[in-house]
Amino acid sequence: MTAACDVLVVGAGLAGLQCARELQAAGREVQVWEASDDVGGRIRTDRVDGFLVDRGFQVLNPAYPAVRRWVDVEALALQSFGAGLRVRRQDSLAVLAHPVREPGLILQTLRSGLLHPRAVAGLLRWAAPAFAGHRRHRGSDVPLRQALDRAGCAGELRRAVDQFLAGVLLEDEGSTSNDFALQLVRVFATGVPGLPRDGMQALPRQLADTLTTPVRTSTRVESINPDGDSFLVTAADSRLRASHVVLAADPVNAARLAGGDVPAMKGVLTHWFAADTAPSAVDMLHVDARAHPGGPLVNAAVISNAAPSYAPAGRHLIQTSALLGPGRPDPTDDDVRRHAADLFSASTAGWDLVARHEVRQALPLQPPPLRSGQPMGGLSGLVICGDHRETASINGALVSGHRAALAILGRPR
Repeated sequence: MTAACDVLVVGAGLAGLQCARELQAAGREVQVWEASDDVGGRIRTDRVDGFLVDRGFQVLNPAYPAVRRWVDVEALALQSFGAGLRVRRQDSLAVLAHPVREPGLILQTLRSGLLHPRAVAGLLRWAAPAFAGHRRHRGSDVPLRQALDRAGCAGELRRAVDQFLAGVLLEDEGSTSNDFALQLVRVFATGVPGLPRDGMQALPRQLADTLTTPVRTSTRVESINPDGDSFLVTAADSRLRASHVVLAADPVNAARLAGGDVPAMKGVLTHWFAADTAPSAVDMLHVDARAHPGGPLVNAAVISNAAPSYAPAGRHLIQTSALLGPGRPDPTDDDVRRHAADLFSASTAGWDLVARHEVRQALPLQPPPLRSGQPMGGLSGLVICGDHRETASINGALVSGHRAALAILGRPR
């Protein structure tokens, strides 16, 4: 026997959950099917030997407009990182800190040796449009690297910025849309990222907990076929007739079910290490600003300095992240340890590996020109959403879910 519902949402990541919430709030009958064993999509947290480890290093920035609008950040008990970077120079470690949020580190920042007047002026020229309050002209978007070059941002400061952005964008070629990068600059300047007390998966779980009908997990959709004025959706052990379908699966499975091209994706390798002694007392990201970095890492951090809930009492948790992708050799565990020792200027001999996560499809590419708000429709009654249809971010996923709900409800964006 085939069950029926008004709207079926396929995928319980941020986009699908936000869409389902809004549809239920509008009085629609909604079911959510998720292929994996829990909600969250690419945002998952595991507990290993008392440590919390997210699958791929991720942070939540409370300054995202969609987060401010739809997420109860206070309930997540966000634990903030320091507002700045610890930078590996050729012969020393330096600090670059936000002058307003970290006033106690102003002197260290001024003495860092990174703030050469020309480099600072170039960085400010590049970042100025993020705060100018005017719309960018159509056709003005260029790759990030080109925009930074045009602005005259160079030297160690440029390399520190490049490494920081590489860890956020998951690419180090500077090929991302500059307009998108500037959106992120504004968010990082106005909010300090952090980690929820119970791990990053606490975010999608918060969204899922507001649903009146629980998410059905471990249900992988095999096909979605039009059938008269509705859709027949089949899984391994289920059939459902739905008047509307919201396809909020990852880009690969969205293409499998609805056709179309699979967007190019970027990958990241994250190692989580446990140690009895923290290799640094700093609660900031560590990046390598040398002309010839000492290894594959785009960043590293002592997570337990910023988020004590991620480690049991008396222990420390360290994360390291490196990029994965075509033409790039996968770093070995030894490569990672050597570079981490260099970044922290500390031995890694006593570190125990807690988890190693290879996330090959972590983020969709976001080349110029920036194409947020892409068309969401497939067949009539079928709506596709996800960060690959908006911007490659938590904000983009939430906004895409909101837009999908409006499309089902027939309301303008």
